[in-house]
Amino acid sequence: MEQTTFRTIAVSVIQWFDVEYGADALAPATDDLDRIHWLRCFSLINLHLGCLGAFLVGWSWTAVGVAATLYLVRMFAITGVYHRYFAHRTFRTSRLMQFVFAVLGASSAQRGPLWWAANHREHHRSSDTPADPHSPVQRGFWWSHAGWFMSSRHLLTDYKRIQDFARFRELVWLNRFDLTVPLALIAGLYLGGAALEHVAPALQVTGLQMVVWGFFISTTVLFHGTCTINSLAHIIGRPRYDTGDHSRNNFFLALITLGEGWHNNHHMYMSCTRQGFYWWEIDITYYVLKALSWTGLIWDLKPVPAKAYDRATQLRGERAAA
Repeated sequence: MEQTTFRTIAVSVIQWFDVEYGADALAPATDDLDRIHWLRCFSLINLHLGCLGAFLVGWSWTAVGVAATLYLVRMFAITGVYHRYFAHRTFRTSRLMQFVFAVLGASSAQRGPLWWAANHREHHRSSDTPADPHSPVQRGFWWSHAGWFMSSRHLLTDYKRIQDFARFRELVWLNRFDLTVPLALIAGLYLGGAALEHVAPALQVTGLQMVVWGFFISTTVLFHGTCTINSLAHIIGRPRYDTGDHSRNNFFLALITLGEGWHNNHHMYMSCTRQGFYWWEIDITYYVLKALSWTGLIWDLKPVPAKAYDRATQLRGERAAA
């Protein structure tokens, strides 16, 4: 018994760095798959605890500015890369830029690109049914916001759902060792902060301060901002279309997620690069992707179909929600 417990702990610790190590150990009894795997999720817990470091290191405008910038850049990486590219292939790019984008997305500490996209594809396939990984309608707020992410059922990547990208070895490696990029970001922030402390002491920034604000606080806010689409965008807001699920459009969520809050639009036409269909539906991620297309780094952005603007279609959705 003690040997089994020790092995389980050892495997869980190794999985912090290699998520697919000892995969067989992640297959407990069928009725236990939805338990929270606390030990494996230590890094997520530690992420939140790290925010308390602000009481020890203080703050500076430089550190806060870096935190805000990293929030925006990495939110774009989640929405524009993990979601609109890897999950839905709403535009095309080169293999090199695909990997660069994947690294940028991995810096968000929201697991690897293949894991993220595979689960999101399943969400669309079974939206708000019992098979949906994170439906608030089926399992409530806590589960849809974070519980599903921490459960044994969803720790491993189902490569069958993401075969189109699983053929790229560099993406599979990044997906397996998904903590590599966040750790590199932490190191870079510490070194940058330490350098500024030496060359520009007037900024009153230190290496640890930069890590606390630039990584722990920024990444925690980023995590919860992203998760609001799972937990709130299916219960708060207004639907425009009858999508057969509970997806909603929410202006506030669109602001904090750079455009993902137009969730009902997205569930109706998920292959579109743009999710804010009208000019007043702010979709910052789309604006950035459009600008990138002018540089030639990405191309073939999929447009909103003309039928999306058909008033009769929209009225059917409004009546279904009434």
